[in-house]
Amino acid sequence: MNRHLPQRIVCLTTETVEVLYALGEEDRIAGISGYTVFPKEARKEKPKVFAFTSGDLQKILAVQPDLVLTFSNLQAEISRELIAAGVPVYAFNQRSVEDILGMIASVGRLVGAEEKALAMVAELEAIIASTQAEATKLPRQPRVYFEEWDEPQISGIRWVSEMIGIAGGVDVFADRAQCQSAKERILADPLEVVRRAPDIIIGSWCGKHFRPERVAARAGWSAVPAVAGGQVHELKSAVILNPGPVAIREGLPALLNLFQAWAARS
Repeated sequence: MNRHLPQRIVCLTTETVEVLYALGEEDRIAGISGYTVFPKEARKEKPKVFAFTSGDLQKILAVQPDLVLTFSNLQAEISRELIAAGVPVYAFNQRSVEDILGMIASVGRLVGAEEKALAMVAELEAIIASTQAEATKLPRQPRVYFEEWDEPQISGIRWVSEMIGIAGGVDVFADRAQCQSAKERILADPLEVVRRAPDIIIGSWCGKHFRPERVAARAGWSAVPAVAGGQVHELKSAVILNPGPVAIREGLPALLNLFQAWAARS
């Protein structure tokens, strides 16, 4: 290992763990978030030193990191504490598909594996291109409502909205997807979904099981085309709400499959 590159990295979100493993740089990882899901072996091999927005600074410092990778303003407090403790911090803030690709390239540069990282980016760009090509074969674009949370109802974040478009759909709340904060994507009036009349509803309630029957039973929602047509589906948050390679490798094809199945029934 190049001694001038970080040797003991702590990753406070799952996507940087996923990238480092994919680059063959997992030996540099000294600690991970307890919410890490990819790859599965990371949960067995690496110490869990933090949750997502809560945890003990001393637990992180105990693994003697020379770099901590964080995510967005959601981890601003722990980032400040780490910097005050003299630990280098690199804060990612990927919100779009392009940002995800940029994050992968940046992680590669940080560990001296830029060539491998750019090869991964090229592979993911090929998946995006092939998905777009398949999406052009849909007879029409389904109108899609993506629900990230149910109480309160929150519409999809930007990279999800973009992937809906790549896969051939139309996000009925694309106007809200540009908002940085989840609070700005809260639907104050649930009947707004009824008015926007989605053909497909996709639920991904981060951290708990999606309940299609509860969605269908909401007051006034029986008139929604997706509900009337039995097009209320779950996509696991692990493959769609983690802004890393898995979202493109697994989440994007899953969206296309849903849209193709809908088209076959229409």
